[in-house]
Amino acid sequence: MTIHFPFQNTYSALPANFFARVAPTPVAAPRLIKLNRPLAVQLGLDPDLLSTPEGAEILAGKRLPDGADPIAMAYAGHQFGHFVPQLGDGRAILLGEVIDKEGVRRDIQLKGSGPTPFSRRGDGRAALGPVLREYIVSEAMFALGIPTTRSLAAVVTGEPVMRETALPGAVLTRVAASHIRVGTFQFFAARGDTEGVRALADHVIARHYPELKNAAQPYHALLAGVVARQAALVARWLLVGFIHGVMNTDNTSISGETIDYGPCAFLDAYNPAQVFSSIDEMGRYAYANQPRIALWNLTRLAECLLPLFADEQEKAIEEAQVILGEFPEKFTAAYNTGLRAKVGLFTARDGDEALIQDLLDAMAKNAADFTLTFRHLGEAASDDAADVRAQFTDPAAFDEWAARWRARLALEPQAPAERKDAMQAVNPAFIPRNHRIEAVIAAAVNSDDYAPFEELLTVLAKPYEDQPQFAAYAEPPLPEQRVTQTFCGT
Repeated sequence: MTIHFPFQNTYSALPANFFARVAPTPVAAPRLIKLNRPLAVQLGLDPDLLSTPEGAEILAGKRLPDGADPIAMAYAGHQFGHFVPQLGDGRAILLGEVIDKEGVRRDIQLKGSGPTPFSRRGDGRAALGPVLREYIVSEAMFALGIPTTRSLAAVVTGEPVMRETALPGAVLTRVAASHIRVGTFQFFAARGDTEGVRALADHVIARHYPELKNAAQPYHALLAGVVARQAALVARWLLVGFIHGVMNTDNTSISGETIDYGPCAFLDAYNPAQVFSSIDEMGRYAYANQPRIALWNLTRLAECLLPLFADEQEKAIEEAQVILGEFPEKFTAAYNTGLRAKVGLFTARDGDEALIQDLLDAMAKNAADFTLTFRHLGEAASDDAADVRAQFTDPAAFDEWAARWRARLALEPQAPAERKDAMQAVNPAFIPRNHRIEAVIAAAVNSDDYAPFEELLTVLAKPYEDQPQFAAYAEPPLPEQRVTQTFCGT
């Protein structure tokens, strides 16, 4: 049987120092545990064929589909502020690119498919838990409407991987607009390879920003485009309480997608300083720090592009600083617009930001659940405030704020029902809560039981619908269920 992938391979047509050619390492007994059938159809693939044993072998890297040109991409990166000149795909292999049903070029990559020249003494494998986490969270982010890489399939390999203990091995098939990162530019810039930076920039413009090709200053426009997309992306993260956990430059996508779901997590109780990642000991990537870190990462991109801006470095720096200076305004505009929508304000008035900040401050002081507070505000706008008041340890703190909020709502023309519908459309009822993810992983790893995984995916596919039969999934964790640390997938 031949399973056809209509591959194109534009990245592997770039100069040889952009990547290493390497095939996935075959595994013993691959078994498909999840295929994203709608995504397969979107990519022009046959889900029925992918669901066969032969399909599982392809999705595990045991056999290569026709037309694949497998490569591991080279990149560098700042990891927690420290520069590493060579990182690269240490456990991921890009099979190729397909043009999806909407005409968009998408990478298909195997994650956990064996060692590459960039593995740095690692085994190149992935354990089942991190594969399930990335599948769950990336697909949840897609359903929430946030730009993200996606998950096409998860396969168990039939082989253990050794971490602190032996764990089931797995491979994730990841789909992305591309896997080009800020760190990809840093790889060439660190070597003084200006022509490599230029070739990469030209490739990115052609692939992600084709409207910039004939711009008077295309590389300036490229930086501005990435700045705009990252500002919008990080605003969307904050609006749903998402914490990436490892916002290193090698995890910052040039396309503006969320990439690399390692120790990521979602807020339960609102806390701007919240950190879950076990490796983020100094809180560098805390929830509220994410916009500042995004700008820091974009500044590293700008440094790489300076030789393409102007021959005189001082002039190039000045021009880059002007573009980077647009980030705070773009982020703030996107974030404030989103917050206004979350509290049911259709227009902007003086004092709105202060009013909303007062709510956030009260939530932080009262350990209010981030997701449920905003979800229940829709009912509170109609004077049914019981559910939202219950989120606050001192409900009077909400009452004091709500009186001012209702006075502000009175200046809007919308009827309560219309306002509630609009608020429910931006305030999810369901997020991938950390304790739910951990329970799914425990069932799969300890009992080979994927029913909880399937049910959680079903719930998260419709995050803005009430789904009464799954109401328990909206609830925050009990004290004994709280997850205080999440761990990197390596």
